[in-house]
Amino acid sequence: MSSDDTAPLWLFADQLGPHVWDTEEFAGREIVIVESTRALGRRRHHRQKLHLVLSGMRHLAEQLGDRATYLRTDTYREALEQVGRPVVVHQPTSFPASDMVRRFVKEGLVTEVRPTPTFALGKDEFDDWAGDRETFRMEEFYRAQRERFSVLMDGEKPVGGKWNYDHDNRESPPKGAERLEVKAPWKPREDGIDEQVRADLDAAGYPTVGNDGPRRFAVTHEEATRALRHFVRHRLDTFGPYEDAVLEQDWAMAHSLLSVPMNLGALHPLEAVHAAEQAYHDGDARLSSVEGFVRQILGWREYVWQLYWRFGRGYTRRNHLRARTPLPDWWTDLDADAVTANCLSHALGGVRDRGWTHHIPRLMILGNHAMQRGYRPAELNDWFATAFVDGFAWVMPANVIGMSQHADGGRMATKPYASGGAYIDRMTDLCSGCAFDPKVRVGEKACPFTAGYWQFVHRHEEMLAGNNRTARAVATMKRLTDLDALLEQESAREEF
Repeated sequence: MSSDDTAPLWLFADQLGPHVWDTEEFAGREIVIVESTRALGRRRHHRQKLHLVLSGMRHLAEQLGDRATYLRTDTYREALEQVGRPVVVHQPTSFPASDMVRRFVKEGLVTEVRPTPTFALGKDEFDDWAGDRETFRMEEFYRAQRERFSVLMDGEKPVGGKWNYDHDNRESPPKGAERLEVKAPWKPREDGIDEQVRADLDAAGYPTVGNDGPRRFAVTHEEATRALRHFVRHRLDTFGPYEDAVLEQDWAMAHSLLSVPMNLGALHPLEAVHAAEQAYHDGDARLSSVEGFVRQILGWREYVWQLYWRFGRGYTRRNHLRARTPLPDWWTDLDADAVTANCLSHALGGVRDRGWTHHIPRLMILGNHAMQRGYRPAELNDWFATAFVDGFAWVMPANVIGMSQHADGGRMATKPYASGGAYIDRMTDLCSGCAFDPKVRVGEKACPFTAGYWQFVHRHEEMLAGNNRTARAVATMKRLTDLDALLEQESAREEF
């Protein structure tokens, strides 16, 4: 593949930050940005996700001025043919897009494919670390990342003497509180570009799901920097203790809301990591909160990215638990009003209204329900990737197929993340006033999570009995005196 130091640089929609295009190598080069109507309309995305993607691309084009060539075509090929000469591109973040770029190289439309610049660790470095491992544990990778990038390190040891403060970051929400006592998240100010995006989406008729709404997330590097600064100054210290907690009236809790600009490539992960680390050194945020935030980004996010490529194309077809139930219409349509269980309705409503919930509603409410009810993992993976504003092809497989649904048979996680209503009752305020009771497993008030958990344990008894982390659940299930009634009830359940 030949190198041309004058070739235009073609950017994908998740490559928007200056660490992609404002480097010494690409200084002054023409930047090509493409809106492909076929790509935008291929799947049913959340309306607000399409808005964020288009807003990010168009804001960058405005920032670049005459340096930008902004093309609106049916396909990417049409756009590159209009450019009139071969372009350079960074490796895309999905298998299909990488295949497309490979075809363009053969056709002479692309002259060079550079490594992906929107993550901290390169693929070669990960491969050196991973070696010939078949199973992966994030904690090992996370420690290696801390050492490699010298983050929260005191020489060769972790600052504070411990690598992981997860135990300190599992507090239930404050009793009686409707919201955390923390400053509201940073919010962008919409402009004429956002107004035009909204009008264009109305006219285009792309298949979408969810409600339109005000833009809540940063899409430019300048906005992302402001959002990061606001989070570190006002919210990071509170983030840690209530990282896993949910309050019905506080959709953002103390989370950073930086997943969107990071996944759009507008903010480099190390920018966020170093800002949080500095807050600890300055005495502005407790170590447990900073470590928890760093672990999410330098640990989990980087890990999920690398495993997307490591696990390969067939990973999303894994179905170890043989889950065969199609996603119900009320789920795919985000019809939260059709759901009785308050926690499930609340989580779906958050996706409908904002295209976003934090990780506990995703894993322990939506994912937990889907695994208990045997929803098809591949369908669920696609739903998460399109219904969430921070969802992209690389983000979801390890999170959904591996972590959430245990469909990979344990390559990602040592046990299925299934729980009954007691966990939701402990970590949220959503059980109060619900038509169901998390302590009841049989009868009109039987919680679908509590009863569903025992149905799940019964269905997968052999697998769970052979795992020392879940064997106790099987033993407990066998002592239930109402198990037969519970199984009959759940097999006929139509209301959730």
